[in-house]
Amino acid sequence: MSTAERHDSSSLDATALGADIAQGATTALAAMQQAVDRVAARNPAINAACGVEAEAGLRLAQALDAELASLSSEQRLAQLRDRPFLGVPTLLKDLATAAIGLPSAMGSVLYGHVEWNLDAEIVKRYRRAGLIPFGRTTSAELGLSPTTESPAYGPPTQNPWKAGHSAGGSSGGAGAALASGMVRIAHGSDGGGSIRIPASCCGVLGLKPSRGLMPLGPLKGEGWGGLATEHMMTLSVRDCAASLDISAGADVGAPYAAPAGPADSYRDVVARVAADPRSATRRRIAFINTTYEGAAIHPDVAATLDEAARFFASLGHELVEAAPPVGSEEVLSPMLPLIASAAANAIDSFVAARGKRLAADELQPTTLGAREYARAISGAQYVACVDTCHEITRRVGRFLHRDGAQGHDLFLSPVLAQPPAPIGRYAMDNADYLAYRLGKKGVIGYSPFAPLANLTGMPAISIPFGMSTDGLPIGIQIMGPLGSEALLLELAAQVEALRPWALTAPMAR
Repeated sequence: MSTAERHDSSSLDATALGADIAQGATTALAAMQQAVDRVAARNPAINAACGVEAEAGLRLAQALDAELASLSSEQRLAQLRDRPFLGVPTLLKDLATAAIGLPSAMGSVLYGHVEWNLDAEIVKRYRRAGLIPFGRTTSAELGLSPTTESPAYGPPTQNPWKAGHSAGGSSGGAGAALASGMVRIAHGSDGGGSIRIPASCCGVLGLKPSRGLMPLGPLKGEGWGGLATEHMMTLSVRDCAASLDISAGADVGAPYAAPAGPADSYRDVVARVAADPRSATRRRIAFINTTYEGAAIHPDVAATLDEAARFFASLGHELVEAAPPVGSEEVLSPMLPLIASAAANAIDSFVAARGKRLAADELQPTTLGAREYARAISGAQYVACVDTCHEITRRVGRFLHRDGAQGHDLFLSPVLAQPPAPIGRYAMDNADYLAYRLGKKGVIGYSPFAPLANLTGMPAISIPFGMSTDGLPIGIQIMGPLGSEALLLELAAQVEALRPWALTAPMAR
């Protein structure tokens, strides 16, 4: 990536746009109109946005402008601490995140058009922070795939860096909408890598927060047996931190609560590193450029990881070549019954509620296979999988527990073992759910690294770092113990300050 292709992240920050609106340099209505126009111009080639409610977005933006017009300059600026995204347009993932006025298809022909009569708690927090959701982004069917190719949206979602390649999944629409410049910030969810995979594929920033850090109520207490969570995908570290500040924290009745965050705000943590990137505390970082088992990965990905290790070592971090004591299939095997059972329950509940039998063409073959697989899982087997997940979590917890000369602060790995896959390579047309995930040509060979953070509930971040020889982004992943989001953001801020990534893909220039 040449220096000419890199840009000052503040020029495209969502928080910078919020500040411009607060200061009167632009209006919320103008910002929304620009976003609506960009979606209209760019989406036909990429197919990342869906369910766009342009008129509703424009009305909300106009109402915000009227509210701001009644305030003094000082009052407007005073709002930015609690409302850093004042008037910023955004898109929500088209899955199960409830939002009034923004129906969901769940990435599926089956669901079609689900209306919501309430906002999820996380959407309430987004709105309070000034964000204006005006549509959805495409998703894999029920979030079950690392690519976004659901027939519910027509053509597959394209990677804005190179047509014919996957934007990742299941939050592929969010990654592609960001990379193509449709919006500056977009919501995603992550149950097995679904934020980090599209972030890596599309060259944007994607953080999966700790289990229990983000609100999932009031309609659910956990996603996929505790594997899944939600967060905003961003172009800058500052926006990632700001969106964490305004949305983190368990809601009433939540079954989990993550460890407390930093004493100050995540934004303040990032600001300190941005001001002096070499001042961040030195960490002991384990890293690998192979699979957990030591098998080779794509040479472009391995080279990117090696370069990242050298970069962090040059900043004084201690890099130790070491893998967590797990195997790729060992991690995925207890997760798959939890995921399939959650999908089957969602399907069966919806079908029962509508009072009409499921037709075979309403779900993709892999989703149907997951439903059939789940039906054979006993309660005892389900509990055994949960126990296995907890045992692996204890093991990884010891690996990521710094105790003097023992243990590590963080773990550095690739996000994916290969560059973004061609469209169709991981389409959900295999009716054998286990073969689709674990088979010789299954997803496990493409994405062996991301699921570990979901199993353990630990936070992990995808940071843009390299490019493949054919011009596709390659992300690195840093994972830490529960509650270590501030550490991950520190390292991401060092990369952003000293090795900034391109903020828009070729299809957006």
